[in-house]
Amino acid sequence: MKPDAQQLDLYITDSKERQKLYRRTLLIVVLSQIFGGAGLAAGITVGALLAQDMLGTDALAGLPVGLFTLGSALSALLVGRLSQNKGRRVGLSMGFVAGGLGAAGVVIAAIIESPLLLFLSLFIYGAGIATNLQARYAGTDLAEKHQRATAVSIAMVSTTLGAVAGPNLVEVMGTFAQAIGVPELAGPFILASAAFTLAGIVLFIFLRPDPFKIAQRIEAERKRINAIDDTERTVNDQNGIVLAAFIMVITQIVMVSVMTMTPVHMGHHGHDLGAVGMVIGFHVAGMYLPSLFTGVLIDKIGRGAMTITAAVVLLSSGIIAATSGESLALIIASLTLLGVGWNLGLISGTTILVDATIPAARARIQGTVDVLIALSGAAGGTLSGMVVAGASFGALSLSGGVVSLLLIPALYLIRRKR
Repeated sequence: MKPDAQQLDLYITDSKERQKLYRRTLLIVVLSQIFGGAGLAAGITVGALLAQDMLGTDALAGLPVGLFTLGSALSALLVGRLSQNKGRRVGLSMGFVAGGLGAAGVVIAAIIESPLLLFLSLFIYGAGIATNLQARYAGTDLAEKHQRATAVSIAMVSTTLGAVAGPNLVEVMGTFAQAIGVPELAGPFILASAAFTLAGIVLFIFLRPDPFKIAQRIEAERKRINAIDDTERTVNDQNGIVLAAFIMVITQIVMVSVMTMTPVHMGHHGHDLGAVGMVIGFHVAGMYLPSLFTGVLIDKIGRGAMTITAAVVLLSSGIIAATSGESLALIIASLTLLGVGWNLGLISGTTILVDATIPAARARIQGTVDVLIALSGAAGGTLSGMVVAGASFGALSLSGGVVSLLLIPALYLIRRKR
């Protein structure tokens, strides 16, 4: 139900009413993220295997991840601009629906064995992945500064339910797909199409009033009555934006490149599709489940300390992956740590970005930064197959761990400049 003018005024002037709306917004975001998590897991789990099966080569196995992360880059820009102008409700719901259409296209491409349609559909499928990631910002629109990292965490931890269930339904969806005459590896994309579409419907119907529009009105009202205090930003902090973007880009490159080639690496060592699904399930759990604690730790301990922790965890993951060989236990350990390091870096970077921006430009800047994140993931995913083909999976993993250490000097240099 659309709130009346009096209720909107209460959200702007009454902090208790605003906190009620903040909690309600988080609840709606949580519900949408459960569906969104199930949608994004399909591409992560079987995207590379589907391309390998259709193209008959490992060298291009990283191309699907490159394509849907490239698609997510364009979508992140569009969703960010749409959210800035029309609000989170319109921007996020349209992005999820587009992702659902892309997943449906992947299924059709597998049925008619069309690599061209597969690549185009994977590109569009990226819209759902970008939107799932951008939904984390919706929870921060009405959060106080000391609640921001926690708000991001709540939005992300809810993704765990769908994202962990998705990979573990690979075999079930594969069996279902074969039963209806669809290739086995396209089965998870049937789930993705339904999940992304449902996420969009939930946001479009229930995300009222729009939290971003309320945040903009609050900022305008405070400026009108000169109620901005010393803890609130009145202009964007460019150095903070650069730092946030760098943290999230590095963690994304490292995570996507290693994750992309893990299913192929496991296939070379004789692991079946069920084992691949289990490993990716642990990985996705590592990406999202620590959010139960990450946000609270960032709000209490600090953004910088948790960024350094992210770098150390990613390095540990790279070392374990490089020495894993055919050991399923070590592969699970390395991929879980890979997810945890990504989680720490992403939530730290996201919180720094929200701190550094004002509502008048926040959604647009968030969309632009997410473009950089998606492009870095596209590059990492696409090149990872070539690195493994030219060197080894171990070399790729260890290189990613070393690159993650760049977060530490970057944090020092940019903070010193600020």
